[in-house]
Amino acid sequence: MTVKFKAEANADLEFEFPKSLVWEELDIQGATLPNNMKFVDIVIERENDILLVEIKDPSNGFSKDKTRKKFYKELTDNTTIKQHLTPKVRDSYLYMHLMERDVKPFKYVVLLGLDAFDEYQQKLVLTGFKDRLMSDVQNEGQGWKRKYIQDCIVLTVEQWNKFLDWPLVRLSATTK
Repeated sequence: MTVKFKAEANADLEFEFPKSLVWEELDIQGATLPNNMKFVDIVIERENDILLVEIKDPSNGFSKDKTRKKFYKELTDNTTIKQHLTPKVRDSYLYMHLMERDVKPFKYVVLLGLDAFDEYQQKLVLTGFKDRLMSDVQNEGQGWKRKYIQDCIVLTVEQWNKFLDWPLVRLSATTK
């Protein structure tokens, strides 16, 4: 038995999780969050760790070309890292900590839907992305004394489907 999940109503990526998997949507659209906090999309609790999963999908089939170009620029110039990814993982960790749910190591999984870009563009985005992200998460202008994120991994849709046992499909690709 499985459960299908889309992070937003207009999302083009759909996950299929086994019912036995312990997971929850943290960034619930329309939900009231603590003042100025930003959350990752999904929290997945595994036996030995907790995955904080953030989805960024500029390849969404419903996105306009102008939106894609802006998103691509922000991925390559670190705007996405500094203004979106780092604050989301920090705030999500803080929330989990305050809710006494930080009993296992945290790993940050960033899923990038890059399939609308050519191989060269994807390589430009992905080269060094994990290192830049981890550096920003661990420092953020001041070196945090606590290493609250043990590791991070940056995956494309194709890599997600090879790396994890939870299928992910692009809905616009299945309707063509």
